[in-house]
Formats: sequence, structure tokens, C-alpha cells
Amino acid sequence: MIMARNNAALKLVVITGVARGLGRALAEGFAAEGHQVVGCSRSKNKIAELGKALGHSHSFSVVDVRDDDAVRDWASTAIKEAGAPDLLLNNAAVINKSKFLWDVSATEFDAVIDTNIKGVTNVIRHFLPSMAREQSGVIVNFSSGWGRSASPEVASYCATKWAVEGLTQSLAQELPEGMAAVPFNPGIINTQMLRSCFGPSASDFLSPKEWAETTIPFLLGLGAQHNGQSLTAP
Repeated sequence: MIMARNNAALKLVVITGVARGLGRALAEGFAAEGHQVVGCSRSKNKIAELGKALGHSHSFSVVDVRDDDAVRDWASTAIKEAGAPDLLLNNAAVINKSKFLWDVSATEFDAVIDTNIKGVTNVIRHFLPSMAREQSGVIVNFSSGWGRSASPEVASYCATKWAVEGLTQSLAQELPEGMAAVPFNPGIINTQMLRSCFGPSASDFLSPKEWAETTIPFLLGLGAQHNGQSLTAP
């Protein structure tokens, strides 16, 4: 059970892909500042570890964002216990193994599309109505530098992140006044995903924890005035 917030300045932050990488760093950073975190991941072991580390005032669930029914049940429980999110961070994503598009199997291509596009939409579908009723809250859909440019061997990932940009721009025009939706490029960070593409050179970039230190204040500063803007982490 999530504990009720007793300070209006504190936020309820929902994060997908919370168990590792950027999601984990964000969860730890927001929690350290006193904000409530509700998160999901497919990894049962990592979710259990995160819940133990951050304590009972937060809620972490094993959910595959590709599964609309599972997302619906997760959102329903979270909203019932904690209310509408102040920040909804669609961070969960996967990338194909680096190879030319015609060598990407249908199974691997579907996994990227289903997670990075359908997963984002499933989460929005089930959390946004509660936010719209309050006419408040910011939806941050994680894009990428590869959502605004392209490179070889990551065509399916690029396609999904370009889709996130367009999806979010359209969503921004549908929201009630007082809300915002933004496509967000987090920048280049030394995560497992980056290492799969960059190899050892990924270590030249910030760690997720270092990145979160400047990104969390940036995300907390977002509001209705940013609706529809394509933003990049500082």
C-alpha cells in the first residue's frame, strides 16, 4: 500500500522500465527527494530488489507494458491507492541487436515496435484519464537522438523513436488545458542499451546516476507551458 503524500510540493511519479538504467536512476533520485514513485518492469527479481531498497512508501510491480490488460490492472491499482500521477515517464524501451534492417527477424522487430510504441500507448491509455479529470500532470515520452536523426543498424529502434515524437506531438493537441505531453531526448548515457551499440566506448558518457542528478530537477520543472515541445535533457 502506498502512503499518502502529505506535502503538496511532492510529486507522484510513475516510471516504466524502472528496474535498471535510466528508470532505476530516476526512481532512486526522486525517492531520495521525498517524491513518491510508482514503477513497473518485466524483471521480477530486480523489482523486488528495488522495492526493498526504497521502502514501502513506493510501489513497484512486475508488468510488461506490451500487455494492455496487465497495464490496465496496474494503472487501476496505482490510481486507486495513490491518485493521478503528477509525472508520467514512459521510459521503458528495447533496441534491436545492431544489424541491417533486412537481417532483423520479424520476432525481434515486433518486440521493438510492441514495447517502444504500443507500450507507451498502453500506459497513456490507462493513466491519462485520471490526469485529465484533474486537468493536471505532465506526460514525458522518452524519445532519443535517434528519434530526430538516424543511423545504420538501428532502423527499427529509430522508427519507434520517430514514432514517439509524432505520437506525442499529436497527443499534446488532444490534452485538456493544464496538462502537457512532451517527447524527451535523454541524451547519450552509459546504459546497457548504449553498450549494446557502442561497446566499450559507452563508458565515455555519463552514468545513469550522474545523468539523473541534473535531469530530475529539469523534469520537475516541466508544466503546461511545455506542452508539445520536443525537449532534450540538460
